[in-house]
Amino acid sequence: MARTRKGRDISGWLIIDKPAGLTSTAVVNKVRWAMQAKKAGHAGTLDPEATGVLAVALGEATKTIPYITDALKAYEFTVRWGQATNTDDAEGEVIETSDTRPTETAVKDALGRFVGEIEQVPPQFSAVKIDGERAYKKAREGEEMQLAARPLWVDELTLVDRPSEDTAILHMVCGKGGYVRSIARDLGRVLGCFGHVLTLRRTWSGPFEAADGLALGRVEELAQDPKLDTYLRPLEAGLTELPEVRTTQEGATRLRNGNPGIIYPGDVEYGDEAWASLDGRAVAVGMVRGSELHPSRVFVTR
Repeated sequence: MARTRKGRDISGWLIIDKPAGLTSTAVVNKVRWAMQAKKAGHAGTLDPEATGVLAVALGEATKTIPYITDALKAYEFTVRWGQATNTDDAEGEVIETSDTRPTETAVKDALGRFVGEIEQVPPQFSAVKIDGERAYKKAREGEEMQLAARPLWVDELTLVDRPSEDTAILHMVCGKGGYVRSIARDLGRVLGCFGHVLTLRRTWSGPFEAADGLALGRVEELAQDPKLDTYLRPLEAGLTELPEVRTTQEGATRLRNGNPGIIYPGDVEYGDEAWASLDGRAVAVGMVRGSELHPSRVFVTR
């Protein structure tokens, strides 16, 4: 017999301004405990020492996680020149050094090579799976791996500031699956000086911004207090990347049962993915086929 999961049937998004020193999973677990939620997940992992927006989905909102994960994200990070580390960040062991330091002009000129559709090799210490095992586990055991390059869309990469000869602050907007640590590593190699990430902050992710995020300390302070629910954003906040179509009461019933339901498609074209709403509440996500939506995900909220 399946085990019944304890907790509240609560759905929505809680946007956290993640502090350094915690894994993304640890933050999700704290939020789930604080809100006594049955189910929780996050949209896009941040490294333990990284800070910034971590969008935590609860209940039925977890079904919308892929749409936030696939959305563009922005990062502000500091690169330390002159050192390569085995983790490509400040937590690792320095494995190569250089006395060379790039000029501001050289940095700006090099950034263009990392904009658009690029190929990126993940760090050795990453969550990429190799033969069914996480790369970071193999790396901790001293194994050196040949990780395959992966495509990444980089929308923007600009120099924000040059605090010192040894450091540079960069701003990047990219798509799904980007490793900022790899950008710092590869940029250092191109400039002939080595480099690694010193600090990293995700400033926004899809529709969610770190500036609007809740401090984890505040979550812990309001743990299991109804006041915490007032910070919850609706499930629909995770669907802003998709067009909305309206449905009828009869259509909503059919959609929630997994069947095609009638919609008013408006400007949405045949074959587009969209989400159907009834009185502003999400009913389902699916494929538009004429005046019907064929559901791939349905939402059952109380």
